[in-house]
Amino acid sequence: MLDIAKLQAVKCRLQEVDRLIQTPKVAADPQQMAKLGPEHRELSEVVELIEAYEAMQCEVKELHDIVQLESDEEFVKYAKEELNRFSLALPKLEHALRMKLIPKDPADARDAIVEIRAGTGGHEAALFAADLFRLYHRYADSKGWKLSIMNVSEGGAGGYKEIVFGVSGGAVYGLLKYESGVHRVQRVPETESSGRLHTSAATVAVLPEADEVEVAVGSQDIKIDVYRSSGPGGQSVNTTDSAVRITHIPTGLVVTCQDEKSQHKNKAKALRVLRSRLYDLKMQEVNAARDAARRYAVSSGDRSAKIRTYNFPQDRVTDHRLGGKFKNYPLHKVIGGELDGLLDALRALDNTERLAHL
Repeated sequence: MLDIAKLQAVKCRLQEVDRLIQTPKVAADPQQMAKLGPEHRELSEVVELIEAYEAMQCEVKELHDIVQLESDEEFVKYAKEELNRFSLALPKLEHALRMKLIPKDPADARDAIVEIRAGTGGHEAALFAADLFRLYHRYADSKGWKLSIMNVSEGGAGGYKEIVFGVSGGAVYGLLKYESGVHRVQRVPETESSGRLHTSAATVAVLPEADEVEVAVGSQDIKIDVYRSSGPGGQSVNTTDSAVRITHIPTGLVVTCQDEKSQHKNKAKALRVLRSRLYDLKMQEVNAARDAARRYAVSSGDRSAKIRTYNFPQDRVTDHRLGGKFKNYPLHKVIGGELDGLLDALRALDNTERLAHL
């Protein structure tokens, strides 16, 4: 059974949000409305389910009364048939309601900024970083998302020491956040004559993109350096100071961007990345406080842990956060951008953990 007091609290919160939205002062505040609008939509969906659940419970009680008190056999038979039907429908409705009551990550609906960095393994790690970038590019294409490169540091032989890119679309961060962590690859390099298996790694950081209203970056808090770009970008690449490096003085965060020929565009992109990193830091602090008593197996924010291994000889991808039949996936499909199976399993695990602590 669901906690009646909790259901009533959800209804009360919807009434409160309704009242706030109709307040002239709040209605005129874009920042307030940006928060209350999505909350109102979510609460409305939950309250609709609560009312359906409560109505079904009332019907079940009435049917039990009929079975116990009614003398008409036909009526009792009908009531028993209806009770059998509700005995299947009520648990499903209760489960759907429980899932809706799981606290939502407010960042899930946001766009994302993804940072891939080659780790241990030299050239092989840089090549693997490029493989991961292509994987996410294919996945973004399959979702109809837009991908824009923000910064690239090449690692030779077509690999990347680092690549930073933005992904925009519908609820991008809510899916891609499960990719944060250390990705390990096992394969035989083309240059390896003895056929010896090499292991290398790359780290992936997925950040929710923050807007200017939420994370204000004051001019007094940043130091901006411009210099000549060293990467691809056309004839002007080595003749103009188009590359930008922004240092956030309070935190020491450094962001570079040299993908565009225009210094102005590079600065704008660098500020986007900086705001998202600052937002991520803020969310990590909130999550650390919230998860002091309990830590989720998924989306804990711990990027030092190895989350996945890509074994090329065995054509297998193993996600170490999953167990049983959901643990291994065909490598050629995952590398080809088919991530939905993995991400669905990770999201289900996340929801199961959240539901257990609801």
